[in-house]
Amino acid sequence: MLTRNWPRHLLCLSLCVPLGSALACGPDFPMRLLDNRGQTLADLPEGNFNFELSRLGKAIAGLKNVTAATHNPNDMYGEENEAAEAREKAEQLGLSAEQQVLVKQLRGLTDAHQVEVQGASLPAEIRLYVAGAVAFATGNHQLAVEYFNKLLALPADQRPLRSTWAAYSLGRTLFAMSSEAGDKVVALERSRDAFRQARQLSIDGFSDPLELGVASLGEEARVVRAAGDWNGAIELYEAQNLHGSAVGYTSLKQLMNELAELPEAELAELLQHKSVQQLVTASLVSRQGWSFGDEPPNEKKLVKLLQNSTRGSLENADRLAAMSYQQGDYVGAKAFLENAGDGGLAWWLRAKLAVRDGDKNGAAAAYSKAAQAFPQKEDWGYRRTPDWAYESLQPKCRVEGESAILALQRGEYLQAFVQLYRSNSTYWFDAATVAERVLTVDELKKYVDDNVPAPPALTQQERDNYVPLPVAASLRNLLGRRLLREGHYADAVGYFDNPDLQNKARLYGQQRLKADSAWWPTKRAGALYNAAWTAREWGMDILGYEMAPDYATFGGNYSLEGAELKVGPLVSESEVKRQQASEAKPDQRYHYRFVTTELASRAADNLPHTSQAFAAVLCNAAGWNSSLEDQSALYQRYVKEGPFVPWAVDFGNQCPYPDFENADKRYVTQVTDAARSSLRPYKWPVQIGAMVLVSAATLLLITRRQRKARKG
Repeated sequence: MLTRNWPRHLLCLSLCVPLGSALACGPDFPMRLLDNRGQTLADLPEGNFNFELSRLGKAIAGLKNVTAATHNPNDMYGEENEAAEAREKAEQLGLSAEQQVLVKQLRGLTDAHQVEVQGASLPAEIRLYVAGAVAFATGNHQLAVEYFNKLLALPADQRPLRSTWAAYSLGRTLFAMSSEAGDKVVALERSRDAFRQARQLSIDGFSDPLELGVASLGEEARVVRAAGDWNGAIELYEAQNLHGSAVGYTSLKQLMNELAELPEAELAELLQHKSVQQLVTASLVSRQGWSFGDEPPNEKKLVKLLQNSTRGSLENADRLAAMSYQQGDYVGAKAFLENAGDGGLAWWLRAKLAVRDGDKNGAAAAYSKAAQAFPQKEDWGYRRTPDWAYESLQPKCRVEGESAILALQRGEYLQAFVQLYRSNSTYWFDAATVAERVLTVDELKKYVDDNVPAPPALTQQERDNYVPLPVAASLRNLLGRRLLREGHYADAVGYFDNPDLQNKARLYGQQRLKADSAWWPTKRAGALYNAAWTAREWGMDILGYEMAPDYATFGGNYSLEGAELKVGPLVSESEVKRQQASEAKPDQRYHYRFVTTELASRAADNLPHTSQAFAAVLCNAAGWNSSLEDQSALYQRYVKEGPFVPWAVDFGNQCPYPDFENADKRYVTQVTDAARSSLRPYKWPVQIGAMVLVSAATLLLITRRQRKARKG
């Protein structure tokens, strides 16, 4: 589904076009279930048309699926000559080099009779097929029919290479002739017989490198559609789609477009047929034709006619209920659900309706049944939300994610986390939010220890190629960073996913512990400074929040908008308190930079203010911090308390490493320097006084010695 926010994306597209310099748009981000919990529970995502079609129709027993090209129904671009090149390559199979050259020459003729003459040396089936193909290409359909019939009349062992080709081409030729035939019905039936024969020949093992057996389903569907049999045409295209042909998918889309344009009376009559009903339902629940959030002009007509034709229906009831729910017809959805059985979609809808009715216990029970009913690997593919987030929709994961919202509201926090975490990367943002903001660190650590062993570390080559971390490694990294933030330094190291991160985390933890245990101030200051440097250098990797405010999940390169968490119908007071208790301090982007400032300030507190180390610590801290306010505060502190240093003219930019060893000497000189500074205004009186004191002391000493000499 697209979105109403199309002007934003048209602008984005325009900015992505090089205009002298390279400009780029930011990336798109995955949907977050917890952003708007009420909306998440209320919305039913649109289905996937390709997936819905895979549930319809029946495959043909014995007919092989296509292998020549990948089934990509969304790829509408290809080489113009691709079909011709494939045919030419296939025509060479089973022929000698001389025969290949001759066939290529004969293909260029315009007279089928000349093909017979010049191709006399070729095997009969090759000669007859090329002659028929030339006759068809020149518009001589009757002659082409004769040649193809002659080929098919050969004994089976004489036509192993071109039997399937001839029957398929015969069907196309007869269809082309049907518009001019006197009895069109008979002509169309003969064409159908030929396509059926082609399919059977392919099943029986005759050469079919162009996979014409599967292609015959689409050709036969075209014949049936021309005869006015919509139901039969849909069934044949469904079978073709099941056998891997993109033509079947695109043809069903085209049929759906044609159905939508029919007058109401004619469409109402066609909707009495099961295959037409199912195709229309598949289109509506998948919101085919929606553009930027706006429904197609015929959508309401289709919904109304389909509902009128299927009231009380036991067929496709879960899809009909989904369509009604998406249209806001909740009464109609409940009515269809009475006959919808126990499939995953039916229980998902019952859960949503229970939420609407305020029955949270009933909703929780229905969500549980829906999660059990949906196959683990059911995948509805890629979708866009109205705000242009993307979602790889796996119904089982989505159901568990919605159920987690109710678990959070009930206070079952670990259960909520597990339900989100099981989605692997699909709802990782939500799982990460619960892991680092709602669970306590002990709850998270116990779950990881019991259930999330360390996966093998990525190789350097994988990192260079941007191979994403396994979600298990991301969770363990998240826990490691949280443990470091909360002071569990020794426990944190082992959770980081590679030796490099472990060494960085170990270094940070060692410096913090060293600072805590140091009794001498300069030793404490050195440890605090080194911890601050480590936090600033590798803070995103070892201290950053996975989600807000740092967004380590993006390497800190992007941030996401988020609504303030408030107590409400789906948010308990207990959860709000848990999130408040675990929020970043301060709760600002790159919060670890503020941690570095705080650590550096503490380091400065433990240093003599007259030391080079004091000035250098503040200088470096100013350079680390991106906050102008903090930079100014650090500089003002230096100006008021620090010594003169020549490099202060470029404070915060050109800063030496702090000289912690020489800072110790400043504990003594700082005192003497202070005394000297206080006595400087009284320099001459002090000096005279000192001279008087020295003279008096000398006179006293001489007098004492003279007295001793007299007594002796």
